[in-house]
Amino acid sequence: MRTASGGSSEFKDFLRARRAQLTPQEVGLPDTGSFRRVEGLRREEVAQLAAISVDYYTRLERGRVEASASVLVTLARALRLDDDQQAYLYELAGKTASRPRRRPVQRVRPAMRRLLDQLTESPAMVLGRRMDILAWNASAAALFADFAHIPANRRNYVRLLFTDPAVRALHIDWKEAARTSVASLRMEAAHDPHDPDLAALVGELSVQTTTFAPGGPRTRSPAPVTARSTTATPSWANSPSTATCGTARTAADSASWC
Repeated sequence: MRTASGGSSEFKDFLRARRAQLTPQEVGLPDTGSFRRVEGLRREEVAQLAAISVDYYTRLERGRVEASASVLVTLARALRLDDDQQAYLYELAGKTASRPRRRPVQRVRPAMRRLLDQLTESPAMVLGRRMDILAWNASAAALFADFAHIPANRRNYVRLLFTDPAVRALHIDWKEAARTSVASLRMEAAHDPHDPDLAALVGELSVQTTTFAPGGPRTRSPAPVTARSTTATPSWANSPSTATCGTARTAADSASWC
C-alpha cells in the first residue's frame, strides 16, 4: 500500500517497529536515566545515529518523503539491521538493494612503521580517512593511550578528541583542535558523501557528546591533502617534552602511500 505522498505504509511501520525493538545501550548511547514514555529509541536518537535531521526522519516515519539510497544505508546501520532486514527495508522503500562502494582498506607499509619507530623524541601517528589511527610510535602510545588495546574499528582520533578527557586535556586550545578535526571530517564527507562509516561516526559523536557539532561554525580548513601525504603539527600542552607532535595523514585515495 502506498500513501498519498508515495511512501509505503509498511515502510513506516517497519521503521517504528524496529526503533521500538532497540535499547539505547544496544546502539552505544549513554544511559541518562531519563523517563521514556515508550520502549525503544526516540526519533531524535535514530536521526542522530543516522546523521540526518530529526525533521527529515520524522517525515520518513510519517510517509511524507521517500528515502534515498544513501539514507537507507545510514538507516540500516543506525537500526542495526542484518542482511535480510536490510533487503526488506530496500524492498519496502522501492529501491534496489546494493552494497555501498567500498574504498580500499588503508594499510601502512613497513617503511613508514620503521620511520615511526625512529621518531623517538616525538609522539607520532599516521591518520587515514575519517582520521582513523592507522599506526603510531611508542611515544604516541605513552602520551595518548595504548592504541593496541582499542578495537581497530574504534581507533579514531576524532572520537578520542571528543570523548576522552585525558586526550582533550593534552591540547592547549582544544576548541581549535576540535574545529579543525570537524573541518577534516567535512572535507571527507564532501569527497565521499555516501560513506556509511563516516555517517556512523558523525551520528555516534552527535549523540554521545554535547560539544560535537558537524554543522557548527565554519573554521579555516586544514592544508589540502596532496596526492601523497600532508603533515600537520598541532600544539600539545602540559610539558616541554610533548610540545610538538608530528602527525602524518594519508591521502584520501592513497591507501598505501607510506
